[in-house]
Amino acid sequence: MSHDSTAAPENAARKLSGRRRKEIVAVLLFSGGPIFESSIPLSVFGVDRQDAGVPRYRLLVAAGEEGPLRTTGGLELTAPHGLEAISRAGTVVVPAWRSITSPPPEEALDALRRAHEEGARIVGLCTGAFVLAAAGLLDGRPATTHWMYAPTLAKRYPSVHVDPRELFVDDGDVLTSAGTAAGIDLCLHIVRTDHGNEAAGALARRLVVPPRRSGGQERYLDRSLPEEIGADPLAEVVAWALEHLHEQFDVETLAARAYMSRRTFDRRFRSLTGSAPLQWLITQRVLQAQRLLETSDYSVDEVAGRCGFRSPVALRGHFRRQLGSSPAAYRAAYRARRPQGERPAEGDAVNGPAGPAGAGAAAPGGGPAGGAGGPLGLPGGGPGAPVPGLHPEGSVPHQARRAPAALSGSVPGPRSGS
Repeated sequence: MSHDSTAAPENAARKLSGRRRKEIVAVLLFSGGPIFESSIPLSVFGVDRQDAGVPRYRLLVAAGEEGPLRTTGGLELTAPHGLEAISRAGTVVVPAWRSITSPPPEEALDALRRAHEEGARIVGLCTGAFVLAAAGLLDGRPATTHWMYAPTLAKRYPSVHVDPRELFVDDGDVLTSAGTAAGIDLCLHIVRTDHGNEAAGALARRLVVPPRRSGGQERYLDRSLPEEIGADPLAEVVAWALEHLHEQFDVETLAARAYMSRRTFDRRFRSLTGSAPLQWLITQRVLQAQRLLETSDYSVDEVAGRCGFRSPVALRGHFRRQLGSSPAAYRAAYRARRPQGERPAEGDAVNGPAGPAGAGAAAPGGGPAGGAGGPLGLPGGGPGAPVPGLHPEGSVPHQARRAPAALSGSVPGPRSGS
């Protein structure tokens, strides 16, 4: 479920200015940044692995503000360079930003803008996308970030086409990734782009990770309410939906509960969460089905009914699109991975007829999920973009160039495998 197509010509990498070098990678660190994300580009681009067939980069670690820089566990870092190092780099990586609610230093933003104007490739890992957005480098572009923060990014920067499904997005001269491990995948993609599959494969073997990982962030979503909706009156309607996933209802039902027209409800929901209600509801129903397959002995038909799908066919179609396998295959693989005797007894995770409150989604516009629309109850037959919940870790990579704006309300079709 990933693809690497050619970036649009208008966003293709431009010629570097005379003082910049393609092989130089600058990593921009800030105080408060998590050490794992910060270490990813340092390990990928800063270690000499030429003996394994990996071309060497020259790494410049730059402080984006006055140090020392504090990181995870109270550690203090001292970067050997300041912002001046960015002026020599052909690639600039922002591993993560310390807080999505605070603005990055203006000097660092100016340095990123100059680097981009001079042809440098700009990369944001996880919440580093917020720094790129603050610099204006993501305006009008597709981008991704950790699914938990995607609605906030979409709301705060409405000109950015945020796609929370993707593990990373390559838009030519600006690239972004989802959280944590997805940064490894994007860095491998950069090596693959620069030096080919063999070099990226050799590096992946050294790092003991897959050279390419398929799938998107859908399977990692939490069922909690999106951060941006918590204090809004719509939170009550969303909470009701999460508690009644075993019932068949559509978006018109939710709009009526919010005392809004369908059109107003759609607009309001999207403005708060970055996703259309239809997309969110279907994703939630699939997540509920995933939990029941893991924690109960219900048949697939029973799981479909307990998640509000009109038929097992609807469940199978949506489940395969979002998680890449059939419900039966998913259950078998999940149980094979668990130690014997560790699997919960039937119903352990089931809270009433629907299972745990907050894990499913209905399909609007023609009835409950799996109802009218396409053959699986979804117009166009494609999956919806998920809406982040509240979960700090856990995204992994999905590759895309010029990905469609999943938060624009369109429902994409299936994507090709890598």
